[in-house]
Parts: sequence; structure tokens; C-alpha cells
Amino acid sequence: MAKVELKQPIVNEIAETINGAQSALLVQYLGLTVEQDTALRKELREAGVIYKVYKNTLMKRAFEGTDYAQLDSHLEGPNAIAVGKTDAVEPARILAKYTKQYKKFNMVGGVVEGKYYDGAALEELAKVPSREVLLGRLFGSMQAPVANFARVIKQIAEKDGEAPAAE
Repeated sequence: MAKVELKQPIVNEIAETINGAQSALLVQYLGLTVEQDTALRKELREAGVIYKVYKNTLMKRAFEGTDYAQLDSHLEGPNAIAVGKTDAVEPARILAKYTKQYKKFNMVGGVVEGKYYDGAALEELAKVPSREVLLGRLFGSMQAPVANFARVIKQIAEKDGEAPAAE
């Protein structure tokens, strides 16, 4: 069996993983201890992010003809890929936390919703609050004027109710 035939299932696995993904980020994972790497993988897994280490040549082959081919220039050295299937920004949020803690660990680039981001842009993207937080803020800001209006109406009703009693 030729080497190419042995590697094709792995290329297919990578292609299947990135197919339909919201985002895929490349990370240089140097400098992590086993415990730190285990904690990172656990946190990513709980957030629904796929995180794996593949050979660069196999990732390059899987990226051919996709938006993720923009990451080819970063496929040097030890890389891992973090793929967000449901949330485009969650992988960047989690990984950014680890890049702050461990100097050698860093995001080198990524494709989020079809657009390429370098490491610095991914750090900025990670600062964007989650969808749930943004929706909470939106509903909170919509609720405040309604609650204030209701209080004013209640005070007017209570004031009008007291007036006849005073007469």
C-alpha cells in the first residue's frame, strides 16, 4: 500500500471536519505542559470546538480549493487546528485566554466565516462578547424604558387613587 493511500483517510477526515465549519484557527502549541494541554482540550471540547494536531502537509492538502487554503502560509512548525462548527468566535475566545497565559502558545491565523484573520486580528475578535451576552444586553436595554414607563404609570395611578380619599 502506497504512503498516499495511507494518508488519504486523514486528509478526508480534515476535509470533513472543516466542511461547513464556522471557523478554523491554526495554533502553535509549543510551551504547554501535559496538564495545560489537557485543560485546553477539555475546555474546547466542552464548548463544542474540535481541536486536533495534524501534519501540515495533510492539512494543506485538505485545505485545497476551500477558504481555508488562505492558511497555507502558516503551515510550518508544530500546528494544531481548532474548528468551530456552531460558534465562529468561541474557538478564538478560548485560545486567546491561553495565549495570554503561555507566551509560546499563540494563534497564527484563522478563517472565520470565510474571511482570513491573522493572529492579532483573532486576538481582537476574541474580545467580542458571545451572542448570548449581546442578546442579553439588547433585551436589557429594551426592557429598561418599558420598566420605567410602567413605574411612572403605576405612580400616577397611585397618586390619582389617593386624591379622592383626601377629599
